Amino acid sequence: MRIVAGEWRGRTLVAPPGTSTRPTADRVRQALFDMLMHAEWGGRAAIEGAAVLDVFAGTGAMGLEALSRGAASACFIENDPAALNALRANVATLKAGARATVLAMDALAVPPVPPPSAGRPASLIFLDPPYGQTLVSPAIARLLGMGRIVPGALVVAETERDETWLPREPLLAERRYGAARMLIFRLGPV
Repeated sequence: MRIVAGEWRGRTLVAPPGTSTRPTADRVRQALFDMLMHAEWGGRAAIEGAAVLDVFAGTGAMGLEALSRGAASACFIENDPAALNALRANVATLKAGARATVLAMDALAVPPVPPPSAGRPASLIFLDPPYGQTLVSPAIARLLGMGRIVPGALVVAETERDETWLPREPLLAERRYGAARMLIFRLGPV
């Protein structure tokens, strides 16, 4: 697994052993970021200078890819010990510590943003929860309620290919890659 483009292009990322973490494949990240960069609802401004939130972060590949492509900051939320070790190793290897925050906790128990040290609320959100647990909506509700997401944020949610969950907001895009389905939408007003 590698960073696909940007400042850290080609740099290798580590993943924990076993199947509890499902890192997003390089080709899927490439396709997703190409879409984000070139879609009429996306563009460079969706990534460059953005505050990113990578929820159920696993290895941190999505947030680190965004940082490599010019995001200002990324906050990673993960609670699995093996995934946290890989995530922290990846942040350290890329020397991304100045722009990255790792929260070792359950996404449904995240506290409010403590001003001013935790940065601004995120405008680009990646959610990749365990499949089949319908955690996207509760996670978004918690993160919005805690001031960690701005209204109008661009959300990329990964679910299992055949999962029936859909956001209440209109989809901007939907793509299927192997066992995964990517849903992209913009959060409406709170």
